[in-house]
Amino acid sequence: MTTSVQAGATSAPAAGRRVTAAGIYPSMTAEEYHADPVEGGSLSSGGARRLLAPGCPALFRYERDNPQPPKAHFEHGHAAHRLVLGDGPDLVPLDFADWRTKDARAERDAVRAEGAIPLLADDYEQVQAMAAALRSHPTAARLFSAGQPELSLFWQDGPTGVMRRARLDWCPAPGPGRTIIPDYKTCRSAEPGALARAMYEYGYHQQADWYRAGARALDLVGDDAEFVFVCQEKTPPYLVTIFQPDAMAMRLGAARNRAALQRYAECTATGRWPGHADDVVYLPLPPWAENRDTEEYL
Repeated sequence: MTTSVQAGATSAPAAGRRVTAAGIYPSMTAEEYHADPVEGGSLSSGGARRLLAPGCPALFRYERDNPQPPKAHFEHGHAAHRLVLGDGPDLVPLDFADWRTKDARAERDAVRAEGAIPLLADDYEQVQAMAAALRSHPTAARLFSAGQPELSLFWQDGPTGVMRRARLDWCPAPGPGRTIIPDYKTCRSAEPGALARAMYEYGYHQQADWYRAGARALDLVGDDAEFVFVCQEKTPPYLVTIFQPDAMAMRLGAARNRAALQRYAECTATGRWPGHADDVVYLPLPPWAENRDTEEYL
């Protein structure tokens, strides 16, 4: 497939306009992307992860139909993204200690209504310090040094016909050697063991496979491209760890994505979005509890 920016994709879609063709939409806003502008609906990486355990189709459908309002901890991460990637809504520091007063909440809501991110003064200083620390990390700084931020990708899955979408944090500029696609995440701990647990809990290996598949499908990168996560702690000294899911993690991520695509296609076709289980479930104790009680009582 030859990559091209689709007609009308050079600027963000106007209100009410829908994405009807696969392609790269470089000027689409995050709000437009997350609202799913695809005619008939599309599936994102986050949606694919929500369709599978510990989520289920019913939860996916409910959350899609009932989007949640912004939360302060998400806005903190978005603010860090804005400074690291150089793209996104404006940051507006507000001189309050917290959001508990009526005046603080009113100003916060007014900033949000204008499409900007409201931050407490301390949080604003913190994300500035985080961005500075990341820029001083030689490998992280190089990964985000040349390229384009926040590209929205839309492509069709061959086996199911499902339209898929992804929003790359950063698309690296073409150059010699292997292409590496970075994704920036803030975290409590950038210790490798903690990140391995987070990868499993949040499905980062699925995200890596999903985003790389989109970039390959649209010829943004070659088949040898790799995907890495640039993870930064949210407390001083704002340590950075860069990790790449290993081959088995990527294989499992791809398998889970394939299962999610099949499930989404089936639910869309039937209009049925089941919960965790339809029938009575026959459950054992967790292995650790069974072993403990067996040793003590049997």
